[in-house]
Amino acid sequence: HTEDELSRSSHSNPGKSLVNGIKTNPASNSPKSSLPVPMGPPVYVDLAYIPNHCSGKNTDPEFFKRVRASYYVVSGNDAANGEPSRAVLDALLEGKAQWGENLQVTLIPTHDTEVTREWYQQTHEKQQELNIMVLASSSTVVMQDESFPACKIEF
Repeated sequence: HTEDELSRSSHSNPGKSLVNGIKTNPASNSPKSSLPVPMGPPVYVDLAYIPNHCSGKNTDPEFFKRVRASYYVVSGNDAANGEPSRAVLDALLEGKAQWGENLQVTLIPTHDTEVTREWYQQTHEKQQELNIMVLASSSTVVMQDESFPACKIEF
């Protein structure tokens, strides 16, 4: 397209815009609406942070089918808000089962919560079958007047 064509097309569709290559009408988009995720090959990464503190609001099995990580960090520590979410931890099992490859996956919880403990105990056989290891660290980092649990990850 030439600049004139692009200019004319943007003026002929006032109120419309492109988001990720998909035409949208900003007036009809509400904060809760979402665009369909275009299909594509999975993405392989070394480390992935499970979005929104492992809340079920933003993460489902599709996330784990598409984002294939060697390590997933679970940082949820707010039971009142469903963080971490048992449904998201189950979604990891469901998504990983679809990979077709038995790659090693390590889950790194940053907090010891009742939800992660129960999930670990109740799904341990499935975790082993899917080659998922839950990393529990007994290491502690001490910095001046503060200390916190930590783990070391090597790539």
